Amino acid sequence: MLPEVFYLNLDSIELQTERAIDPTLKTRAIAIISSSDSNGTIISLSHEAEQEGLYKGMKVSIAKKKKSAVQFLPYNRPLYQRVNKYTYDTLSSFSPVIEPSGMSGFYMDMKGMAFLNKDIKDIGLSILKKVESRISLISIMGIGANKLISKIITSVIPDNIHEVTPGMEGRFLAPLSFKVLPTARLKPVCKVLYFLLIDRIAQLQTLSKCTDDFRTLFGTHSIQLANETVGVDTSLVKPPILKGHLLEQIILPKNTNSEDMLLSAVQDLSEKIAFILRERGQVSKNIRLEIHYMDGFSSSKVGGIDHPDDASVGKKCKELFLKANTRRISIRSILLDVSQLRPYVEQRNLFYIPESRDMEISRAVEVIRHKYGITSIKKANVLHVLGH
Repeated sequence: MLPEVFYLNLDSIELQTERAIDPTLKTRAIAIISSSDSNGTIISLSHEAEQEGLYKGMKVSIAKKKKSAVQFLPYNRPLYQRVNKYTYDTLSSFSPVIEPSGMSGFYMDMKGMAFLNKDIKDIGLSILKKVESRISLISIMGIGANKLISKIITSVIPDNIHEVTPGMEGRFLAPLSFKVLPTARLKPVCKVLYFLLIDRIAQLQTLSKCTDDFRTLFGTHSIQLANETVGVDTSLVKPPILKGHLLEQIILPKNTNSEDMLLSAVQDLSEKIAFILRERGQVSKNIRLEIHYMDGFSSSKVGGIDHPDDASVGKKCKELFLKANTRRISIRSILLDVSQLRPYVEQRNLFYIPESRDMEISRAVEVIRHKYGITSIKKANVLHVLGH
């Protein structure tokens, strides 16, 4: 029997992503924070920041009191979600069934890969190299018979790739802390384990052989816990359910409050959203434009669009941006989150009206984008200001 599940873990995805888009951060002490408010916490941090005395979970108010050269960055969820999506798309060329696990993890169902006549680790290494070449992020991989084992591997083995042969799960788990088992981390189970002075899975494996005692101690959790102690996991790798919203974001080439550059960025984003809406034959009752400032604060406004042509969507997005941008601080990124999607049915008019002209222009541009890609044609101001 061959291992069937790969688990790819993008270690510290937030930190890696920030350093990938801004190479000047690669040797600097940085901490990514949940909020700039005093009750915000540190989500991720570099080794250099740890040397300054900071740690994950530390309150921002305490961290900023320390006299250090640490740079604090806001948690940019849309950016990390975009990287997560790029990774998902990259992995899709290796397996048709992929299940995201949080922001940085991916389960891959690798059934049927034996026909490639390649060592299973060679396949895993090919995946790691592809992710690094396409997204410039370093990842590690666990290979096992199920989701439980493959994920635990990446949390306890420092190698970039490691395989646990099917049938050896119990021996692999025995010396590990019980905290790697999901059920053992549940509060009522954890309290019993501490009371019994159990710290290793090997002790749980021995205790689980006394079925009645094990059931008395752990109640409804006993069966699941007993299975996990020997590496049994019957859960399937499930692809994600598509959500009814669209997300587009632009990271500006440099922090700026130049209105020309910002409005060009908004126009670029709006045209991408309009293109996708026309592809799907939809419009939106809820389009949210969100601005992320360089000091960690954000601002947003919400509106709706009734027509998916470039002019209509662009006009609404510009209006939302001007309402949302109430500060004179430089902006780092702009996000469009489009939800409450509904079908768009175009009513043909016998007489020529501006809306008909706008849609015809959008469709003409669309023909070129279908053939050469969505970024193949842009307005002159976007090319001049953004340089891409």
